[in-house]
Amino acid sequence: MKQALPVPPEVVQQVAEYFSLLSEPMRLRLLHLLRDEEKCVQELVEATQTSQANVSKHLKVMWQAGILSRRSEGTCAYYRVEDEMIFELCNRVCDRLAFRLEQQARNFRILNTK
Repeated sequence: MKQALPVPPEVVQQVAEYFSLLSEPMRLRLLHLLRDEEKCVQELVEATQTSQANVSKHLKVMWQAGILSRRSEGTCAYYRVEDEMIFELCNRVCDRLAFRLEQQARNFRILNTK
């Protein structure tokens, strides 16, 4: 049996931090809103019906992680998705969750027919 090589703690920490970016519902909402085009902070505030401070905080985290890019135009800051792979990751997770929910529904139907 082939033994796995040890993973340096720094690498494990970076991977955990990357996954933690997606553990916040507001960040997932913002990513969804930015999926097709860049938007200014005010558009995102209106779409999420939350405060500018809250939206800006989450955008900054994703920008610092390299998921988003930012540009300024006048007094407006515009964000867009820089790392499109984030959507592939989200799609894989959603597909897996859908599969598990379908399995659970089948199991409930079996129990209901007995």
